[in-house]
Amino acid sequence: MNLSKPIRLTQSLTKISLILGLTIFLLSCDAVKRVADDKFLLTDNTIIVDSVKSKDTKVYSQLAQKPNTKVLGIPIGIHIYNLADPQPDSTFQKWLHKNPKREERLVRFLSQKQVDELGYSYVGLNKWLKKSGDEPVVISESRINKSLDRLKRYYSSFGYFNTKADYTINKNEKRPKRASITYNVQRYQPYFVDSISENISSPVVDSLFKATRTSTFIKSGKQYAANDFVNERDRLTIQFRNSGLYYFDQDYVGFEADTVNTGHKANITYIIPDRKISEEDSSHTEPFKIHTINEVRVVTDYSFTRRNEQFKDSASHNGYKLYSYDALKFNPKAITDAISISPNKIFKDIDRTLTYTQISDLRIFKYPNISYQEDPADTTGTGLIATILLTPQKKYTLGVDFDVIPFPSPIQQFGMGFSSTLLIRNVFRGAETLELSGRGSVGSSKDAGDGSSSFFNTSELGGDIKLSFPRILFPINTDKFIPKYMSPFTSFSIGASAQNNIGLDRQTVNAIFNYRWKPSKIRRNQLDLMNIQYVRNLDVDNYFNVYPSSYDRLNEIAQDVGYTFSDPANPVLEIPDEANQFIDDFLDPTNQNSDFYDEVLSISERRFRLTENNLIFASNFIWTRDTREGLQDNTFSRFRWKAEIAGNVLSGIAGIAGLPKDANGNYKTFGVVFSQYAKLESEYIKHWELNDKNVLAFRVFGGLAVPYGNSNSVPFTRSYFAGGTNDNRGWRAYDLGPGSSGGIFDFNEANFKIALNGEYRYTILGALKGAFFVDAGNIWNVFDNIEDPASRFDGIQDLKEIAVASGFGLRYDFGFFVFRFDIGFKTHDPGRPVGERWFKDYNFPNAVYNIGINYPF
Repeated sequence: MNLSKPIRLTQSLTKISLILGLTIFLLSCDAVKRVADDKFLLTDNTIIVDSVKSKDTKVYSQLAQKPNTKVLGIPIGIHIYNLADPQPDSTFQKWLHKNPKREERLVRFLSQKQVDELGYSYVGLNKWLKKSGDEPVVISESRINKSLDRLKRYYSSFGYFNTKADYTINKNEKRPKRASITYNVQRYQPYFVDSISENISSPVVDSLFKATRTSTFIKSGKQYAANDFVNERDRLTIQFRNSGLYYFDQDYVGFEADTVNTGHKANITYIIPDRKISEEDSSHTEPFKIHTINEVRVVTDYSFTRRNEQFKDSASHNGYKLYSYDALKFNPKAITDAISISPNKIFKDIDRTLTYTQISDLRIFKYPNISYQEDPADTTGTGLIATILLTPQKKYTLGVDFDVIPFPSPIQQFGMGFSSTLLIRNVFRGAETLELSGRGSVGSSKDAGDGSSSFFNTSELGGDIKLSFPRILFPINTDKFIPKYMSPFTSFSIGASAQNNIGLDRQTVNAIFNYRWKPSKIRRNQLDLMNIQYVRNLDVDNYFNVYPSSYDRLNEIAQDVGYTFSDPANPVLEIPDEANQFIDDFLDPTNQNSDFYDEVLSISERRFRLTENNLIFASNFIWTRDTREGLQDNTFSRFRWKAEIAGNVLSGIAGIAGLPKDANGNYKTFGVVFSQYAKLESEYIKHWELNDKNVLAFRVFGGLAVPYGNSNSVPFTRSYFAGGTNDNRGWRAYDLGPGSSGGIFDFNEANFKIALNGEYRYTILGALKGAFFVDAGNIWNVFDNIEDPASRFDGIQDLKEIAVASGFGLRYDFGFFVFRFDIGFKTHDPGRPVGERWFKDYNFPNAVYNIGINYPF
């Protein structure tokens, strides 16, 4: 008797009943409970512009009143707010004294203090409900008039100076105390810029203005736009202040627009007066002058408490003067290289900004203080003295971090990690930094290799040493290609780790020598001249315990071919000897015609690849463009690409030296076959802030690693996987792909990957956020030794194997991090037969529940 269907039906009915019950409860709540009888809850805004309904979010952002936020059509925030008692203190006192003996009994049972605390708690709870919820937005005449003024000003800023606006309140006849507002805007004919003239008093300013006149934002024949004038004022201010005009600021740039009897045309006049100088009770004007930096003074150990003390040490370097209250602890060149303000050069405001950035990048000093003053010894009145006050940070800084991670990997159920870093500054007096870091973790794993293991049966220990120099260390001078304003750094790091967490007890040693620099505020480059990694697997005999899917299939084949097991009563291959012996016996050339030969060969090759030691000697270059200006910036883009090559140097040396090859035709270095491949990947991320509460985020990623020469496959540590909390959320990490193979292995990886992600993020209530997402992508094998057609990418037709997941999630923003919970549903599963791939497992039992920290992209 099959009871599975009735049980599933009962479970489904229970879930449906729960969802329906919750929906009915929310719908039954009265959203206008706190709205007065003569008032109306604002349900919607509509803006009609020139008889056409506007959909422009910038126009709607002008409105002073907006409806309460809804989730699936339900104003949850209002319902939470309405749960609060409007007068909690009075209500509590009324309840307490309703029965004459109630307070007396409570005091006797508790105490007077606890009864008072009970009242405070009731008041506090209701305050919290009010704060957490959304107060109903009640239609206000004054707010409507404010919205009308904003709309008229908004369109006036685009040249519609004669704009008129009115409104209509639309009462809901079916639902009481609810209404929407329709705003009607009539713009009429816009104004266009006509003639442009200048009234500039200072000859120096006039010359600088004419030099870049073609870059102006204000052009004849263009529709009037207030933003053009704002941008033009900023452009001129930046240009003048970077051309020596120290006393110039944007308040000196003015415009006059004549629109009287001009036929909807605006005649524009630039007005830039002379510099205004105030002295006590009088003031006068004089033409602007170009200022020069006569002297740059740097205090290397400034503190406010010592500001009046005499300096005990000083030094000069390339025109810079360095001072110190104690013995000078820095090589002067290391300091001056981080300063863009140069002696005997004209004043440029950008030099101050660059100096702030460069000194901060050193991580040696606190944020610097930079000031200018007129040089009293300069009789021309155009000389400046720049003073830079530097406050050193502590020489030694110790940082400690601790993490608790649920489901950190497909076979690890729970993990705890810790790390500690000791940062030592100014190691060799040249602003160098030395970082000594250690890390460790323990976790719980379903390790099949040890059924008697304790709860914490996985571990990792590691350490790293990193030395950074604030300059490019290279045999030839690179200042022409990478000038000092790009904050160049050279770093050398070496690290080692020992893992006992996935059964193979891996040891890893890394060494990296790299350069990094910033060509601009939004651009970063990194060149790893040497990126060396050695991976050694200690417990290779435990392979089939770690990868049980391969072992189970090998057992099935052994049973199907009638293999003679060592224990006929228990026909399973013993690990490792019998399993390895079966592979060796079956791969005898006499079995090449067997239906299982290719499959056993594939299992053998995969075992060899995942258990062999790896030596990777690579170089790579990373190019990044990121326009994000801060954590609160939700409109930005980020583009990154990376190119990597590995093994070419070692292959060239081996060829020139005439080193012998092994039986497989491969070179070895220190007894290890080194990897040789080329890898290229790119990623693009774009965020759009639709309004102050909604964000649309998009990501696309593509990567390809091609083995050649000394390798026929890419090392596991440099391959790609799909699935997981930051990738395709309908599958767990390593469970997706390759191609349409159906994720048959425990850790599925390949050398070609495509990923696309889209996410709509919205605010539910305060710090509680929600999201709807769609993830797409997969991994494939290409140009390597995998021959399985289901796993390979053989052409554009294989894009039909793109896996699609969709779902929703909740996020809570703690300010310094975001806790994330996403539910992903398999929408298109390429692992299923053709014709059964769409929405076949689109249900909660087959969903993947993802927990993550911060947003996925």
